[in-house]
Amino acid sequence: MAETIFSAVVLLLCASPLIILGIVQYRSKEPVGFWAGKEPPRKEEITDVRAYNRKHGLMWILYGLGLIACFVCGVPFGGLTAAYLCMAEVFGGLFGMIAYHNRLNRMYDRKRGDK
Repeated sequence: MAETIFSAVVLLLCASPLIILGIVQYRSKEPVGFWAGKEPPRKEEITDVRAYNRKHGLMWILYGLGLIACFVCGVPFGGLTAAYLCMAEVFGGLFGMIAYHNRLNRMYDRKRGDK
């Protein structure tokens, strides 16, 4: 029982910043970035900044909530199952987010839209 409570607290400490980042990006008026250390696109480079930001923000919110859902679904089957589900979400989710970010860049890139 103590292991589950400790794991839940650690998970919430890890997932909360992801959800908060998603909310901030969802509400942002300026284009948001995905990669640390790389400048986000300029407003002039994006066809619809609001939709671009909302989709990026929603992506981060769902990633954080997915971590929590995997943990909650795995706990009844044992701590090891919850850990495996969370690891699958972390790695699979990251690869999915990278692919989705690249797709959003292609969708909302003004240069591609003008062709």
